[in-house]
Amino acid sequence: MSTRIRTGPHFYGSSTTFLKAKHSSSTSMSTSERARFTFDLVLCSNFEFFKWADPTNGRVNYIDRDAAFAQGLAFVTDDDKVIMQGDNTTWLDRGQFRNSVRIQGHKQYNTGLFILDVDKAPWGCAVWPAFWTVGMGGWPQSGEIDIIEGVHDNSHNQVTWHSGSGCHLTPNATFSGTVVGMDGKQHLDCDGLLPGNPGCGITEWSRASYGPLFDAQGGGVYAMKWDENGISVWSFYRAAVPQDITDGSPNPSGWGVPVGTLLPTNCNPLSKYFFNHSVIFDITFCGDWAGNSYATSGCPGTCEDRLMDPSNFVNATWIINSLKIYRKTMLNTRPANAAPRLEVSIPQLGVWGVLLFVLSASVL
Repeated sequence: MSTRIRTGPHFYGSSTTFLKAKHSSSTSMSTSERARFTFDLVLCSNFEFFKWADPTNGRVNYIDRDAAFAQGLAFVTDDDKVIMQGDNTTWLDRGQFRNSVRIQGHKQYNTGLFILDVDKAPWGCAVWPAFWTVGMGGWPQSGEIDIIEGVHDNSHNQVTWHSGSGCHLTPNATFSGTVVGMDGKQHLDCDGLLPGNPGCGITEWSRASYGPLFDAQGGGVYAMKWDENGISVWSFYRAAVPQDITDGSPNPSGWGVPVGTLLPTNCNPLSKYFFNHSVIFDITFCGDWAGNSYATSGCPGTCEDRLMDPSNFVNATWIINSLKIYRKTMLNTRPANAAPRLEVSIPQLGVWGVLLFVLSASVL
């Protein structure tokens, strides 16, 4: 059930860390046992490995937990980074699909502040990665929010919303990105059942928001805020990450204009169009977007031929420092006639204060 947040002063003070790893110090475990223990604790306790056919028609074999660990496609490093990647060692015959991973969180959310810190996000010709949330109440009626998504060697991230009928972007909203166009005009309708399922997308202006330049600068942080005021997304390359995010007291009001925002003016972000969302990371190949756009991408040959050589996929890798999910908390909840008591100021605690989830090894 979706819960509407009450109006009034808030802070976002607690978070849950989904993705992060901490290696066991037990001397009774072998190195391989500790690696498996950490892998299970960080990834498998929080996520399910998707092992079915790709719904986006990618030329990919999504593999299960055991295969991902055994093949080195999902693991935790000694310096507490979570790695997920496509197979970059196996030569394929023409027509074969390449192994990769897709994971989906067990928990569901109806609002939140989602902050992903990555050293590297996947890219490359034929590669189509995404970090997104999707509703568990039927698609597209319960919504989809694509926070990071791109194909090939693109240098601009695309933020996209997919919904049931009736949800639209507000064209005069304040954001720095550019609304994705169709037929020579802005496409504002988020309806996922329209032909081609375009959703309503906003392309980031920064060339450091996706692809090789983002990785070359040491990665960075993506943040998605979902509350009664709408759904907004920011991205920061490494040198520009706000200090309040680094300190664990995130305050989006100080981050400047978002790269994209979906306002409640033309789309109710609570309960009607977006609800019961789980987090997903994936890396697919070719498929509905990367495959259909390959001929005009500037990439060599065909998407199917590109898939054969494993060296083409050395950059199809997530290197994740952490995923933290916060929720809003009321600051002033006591009755007006209650006795005075000491209260901490909003700037000291930050705006989003309750950490619901942390995906990170170093905090375990």
